[in-house]
Amino acid sequence: MESPVALVVALAVVLLAVFTVARAVRIVPQGKASNIERLGRFHRTLRPGLNLVIPFVDRVRQTIDLREQVVSFQPQPVITEDNLVVEIDTVVYFQVTEPRAAAYEIADYLQAVEQLTVTTLRNVVGSMDLEATLTSRDTINSRLRGVLDDATGKWGLRVSRVEIKAIDPPQSIKDAMEKQMRAERDKRAAILTAEGQRQAQILTAEGDQRAAVLRAQGDREAEVLRAKGQASAIDEVFQAVHRNNPDPKLLAYQYLQTLPQLAQGSGNTVWVVPGELTAALQGLSQAFTPTTRATDPIPGAPAHHTTNGHS
Repeated sequence: MESPVALVVALAVVLLAVFTVARAVRIVPQGKASNIERLGRFHRTLRPGLNLVIPFVDRVRQTIDLREQVVSFQPQPVITEDNLVVEIDTVVYFQVTEPRAAAYEIADYLQAVEQLTVTTLRNVVGSMDLEATLTSRDTINSRLRGVLDDATGKWGLRVSRVEIKAIDPPQSIKDAMEKQMRAERDKRAAILTAEGQRQAQILTAEGDQRAAVLRAQGDREAEVLRAKGQASAIDEVFQAVHRNNPDPKLLAYQYLQTLPQLAQGSGNTVWVVPGELTAALQGLSQAFTPTTRATDPIPGAPAHHTTNGHS
């Protein structure tokens, strides 16, 4: 039988072997990396997967995340070129590309990125007035990214994007900007209203002009048609009269039919009877009276007396 001492020694050897193997095997998750120090100096970087190290000689430092990280910083007071204090909130997107530099070139790269962002932001915004700051976010983002990417390259970082979340000016400036925007909106509304009224007046005037032109054309065409109708009627009457060869009696009768129409006008106080009408009336009266001799006096005519050869 084996002695208890031998069993204890065997068990200790087994435990030491298991512990040594456990210290020799390192599993690194995907998207992460670990730096190995051998006797206090950097030796190599462990990549994702199964890795072997020398126990009690190699020491594994903290695991570094290689994925893109998003860091949001607290709002920082920044003074613009026109001496106004604004609160600016920024977001930085960066990624560790060199785990060795991120671990040995800077003590805390997150704090370093934050302080560098604040300093660069104050330098960039300090050269711009408030209006340019509010309307030039893309320019500020580009300048911040350029400066941060150059400065953090030696730390093993790559800054992909820098975004300004919010720019908060003082309350007095907010009130003034709101009044200005309200005045601009009122101005644009007044301009649009005046433009609409002017356009409506123009369209109304054009419509009235076209209507007047059309009415004038219609009146002209109507006058032409009436004149043509009257001319045609007169021509028909004239042709009918000449075809039928009327005698003086018929003409006298037509004259009598026309007399009432001559007296219908309200301003006709004096009107002249043509000589042809008198002759026609005499012919008409002779047509309805018995034939008399030429030497007989006309009934109702005054008698003629001859005295001393004078009538």
